[in-house]
Amino acid sequence: MKEIVKRKEIKMNQKLFSKDYTMVVIGQIISLFGNAIIRFALPLYLLNQTGSSSVYGTVTALAIIPAIILSPLGGIVADRVNKRNIMVILDFFTAVVIMVFSMLLGNVNLTFLMTVTMMLLYGIAGAYQPSVQASIPALVSPDRFMAANSVVNTVSSFANLMGPVLGGILYSVYGLKPILWIGIFCFLLSSIMEIFIKIPYLKQDSGVGVRKIIKNDFSESISFIRKEKPVLGKGVLVTCGVNLFLSSIIIVGLPYMITEVLRLDAGLANRLYGFSQGALAAGGLAGGIGAGIFAKKLGIQKAGNLIIICAACVFPVGASLIFFSSGLVNYIVMTICCFVIMVFSTVFTVQMMSFIQAETPGNLLGKVIAVILTVSMCAQPAGNVFYGVLFDVCKGWEAAVFLFAGTVSMVLAVGTKNIFKCMGKR
Repeated sequence: MKEIVKRKEIKMNQKLFSKDYTMVVIGQIISLFGNAIIRFALPLYLLNQTGSSSVYGTVTALAIIPAIILSPLGGIVADRVNKRNIMVILDFFTAVVIMVFSMLLGNVNLTFLMTVTMMLLYGIAGAYQPSVQASIPALVSPDRFMAANSVVNTVSSFANLMGPVLGGILYSVYGLKPILWIGIFCFLLSSIMEIFIKIPYLKQDSGVGVRKIIKNDFSESISFIRKEKPVLGKGVLVTCGVNLFLSSIIIVGLPYMITEVLRLDAGLANRLYGFSQGALAAGGLAGGIGAGIFAKKLGIQKAGNLIIICAACVFPVGASLIFFSSGLVNYIVMTICCFVIMVFSTVFTVQMMSFIQAETPGNLLGKVIAVILTVSMCAQPAGNVFYGVLFDVCKGWEAAVFLFAGTVSMVLAVGTKNIFKCMGKR
């Protein structure tokens, strides 16, 4: 009875941009911009200092592991702890991590320092976002959920667009240190502002320990995917393949090619890499908008065609490296192709998520999505390491790496097209 009374005391805001929701959005703009500029500059600095794609690939692979582990845990914690406090603590802790990194830079082995720092930053990001997403239902009325989520996603895409672009310009002119201080300022400002957000919170009674909760949630989700909806498992395997062979070559290959292979001036290369990262974010933004506009025409049975288009876009990069010696020409071809890949891969992601939401009962949805995201992300570290080593082995023959990636991705896309046709019939 007490719980029912407490629930009645929580008043939903009837307007979208209430004070608390607006503060959450502004906090997201500041925090995500700081996150985007830092996560752009740190790996680029490592690549500039070492010139090794294998070191770069290994460090970025290790950095993703905490995000894989903490994303589902973040979702569980977000349901049981005051979401406002989670956001404040994690933003403040991020500022501390960057401050410690700036103090140790030059005094500790760079690869070790970068690995630890990136793992912490990715882990924090993995635990942070579930709290933001879970706070929306507590701040806006149910009929505003779609609009509220759209605003948060747009803010994220905008931050990922502007962060690398401005970061590339600042990094090429002033170096790493000023970017670190900008990041510290962003996270401190965001954490201070979030203190004043009021998010309705009901403390949940827990009869079992954290380990038991996590074990039960994962067991229930995996059982549903394996026994009741095995078609979802097939979709996850396809996503793993895309991450392994297609996404990883963009993550590792793009910065390595632009800064180390295309024979561009160092300052110009760093700026151009920032622009290319902005182009990737713009592609994600365009894909998200396109998926919304053409939602009725994009059934899951057509998802295989999207992967085929993405795979086909890798071949022009390899061909350009063979036929053109101009670094700028190769850069333009690479950036355009990566933009197109991001557009169609984003549409694919939206289609997959919509299909999962439609096929999964509401009481299992959060847990099933957490498991699927965790499993699909597991391929990313392996792909990053693989391409990092492959680029080092194939120095002078980088075109072969892109042609290999395109071929394997195309075989994967064609081979799995029937899976999506079957999904559409269910």
